[in-house]
Amino acid sequence: MALHESSSSFFSPWPDRLRHSAIVLLAAALALSVLVALDELSLIRASAVFLCIAAAALVPWRLHDVAASREDTRSVNPVETGAVAAVVAGMPDPAVLLDRAGRVIHLNAAAAQLAPALRKNELAQFALRSPEIITALREAIATTEPRRASYLDHVPVDRWMELVITPVPVPTLFGGTDKCMLMTFHDLTPLRRVEEMRADFVANASHELRTPLAALSGFIDTLQGPARDDPRARERFLGIMHTQATRMARLIDDLLSLSRVELSAHVRPDTCVDLIPIIRQVADGLEPLARERQVVIEIQLPEMPVMIAGDREELLRLFENLIENALKYGASGGRVVVSLKEAASGEGAPEIRVMVRDFGPGIAPEHLPRLTERFYRVDVGDSRAQGGTGLGLSLVKHILNRHRGRLLIESVPKNGATFTACFPQMKTAAAA
Repeated sequence: MALHESSSSFFSPWPDRLRHSAIVLLAAALALSVLVALDELSLIRASAVFLCIAAAALVPWRLHDVAASREDTRSVNPVETGAVAAVVAGMPDPAVLLDRAGRVIHLNAAAAQLAPALRKNELAQFALRSPEIITALREAIATTEPRRASYLDHVPVDRWMELVITPVPVPTLFGGTDKCMLMTFHDLTPLRRVEEMRADFVANASHELRTPLAALSGFIDTLQGPARDDPRARERFLGIMHTQATRMARLIDDLLSLSRVELSAHVRPDTCVDLIPIIRQVADGLEPLARERQVVIEIQLPEMPVMIAGDREELLRLFENLIENALKYGASGGRVVVSLKEAASGEGAPEIRVMVRDFGPGIAPEHLPRLTERFYRVDVGDSRAQGGTGLGLSLVKHILNRHRGRLLIESVPKNGATFTACFPQMKTAAAA
């Protein structure tokens, strides 16, 4: 088998060799023919000379190719080989390999996503504008020593990053060694979010739980003391205690949900979901509350699927808060309209808008800018009477931020309010 393959590879390029050597052979044959015609050379000698020339032209001499391949191999920088590129590409964190001048040799997909301006064979400091990065990079290049730097990236959302620059000794073309700079970026956002979540939870819980806990403690003391033998007072106080306990449970649930959303705010959802069944599921689930408040929920949604990149559970929570708020605070209008349409944002980008409108008393203009703040209430007494925690719209805002969307609030006193959740369209959907 090997002999057959060798012979086939030997004879297969003969037509190409004959074509490339045709001019040489034709000139040799013509010159030898003239010499034979002039009796300067015998036919036998002329044939022997022609055979020698043909052999020299047609036999596959490979010395030149081998030398050329060796020169090509020597001219390739060892750091620019595919093996090094594969190692950098396989690193889980964003990684960039630079030469001593700070030019990009290799970068992986995570680094390209983190800093889209990075380009191979271009200076990294022009693409990484953060002063902390530039300072650390210049110091590492000047001293060839490791450097670390922490910085805050504000685009598209706040992310805390740590940059580690490590000098890496590499071989040179002439057998020596040089040092390249390996830049790796580590995302510290989850750690920072956990710290903030812990601090916020303690602060918010201690503030908001103080009132229901004080009420529960007072009712317990009353039931253990003066109202111990009063069935009517006991029944009344137990009902109030149940309401306060339910409020505390909902408050803790909202705080935990808000903390979870904030923890992953920098990670955009990439799952493709259909908004239509999510909205219908929420509306069906709130139908008992609508009947209790004597409000009709009108659904005006298209029949075709409306796809976005999103987290289904978070979207359920978002629409539940918006529709539930409309049922509670706009019940006097008798109906709530949930609709969906496609529109363009202020920058001209296509987006999906889900509008929840009530026809209740509306909201005064001075309250609109602060509605999404934690624990902000237009009417504290009415909000607590409705079972609100003051965290619903804050949770809606954070969920929309994670989905790279936005919340629009429009209201005219005595003419209801409209809350619009805007989501960017998926690129495939927009193209279609």
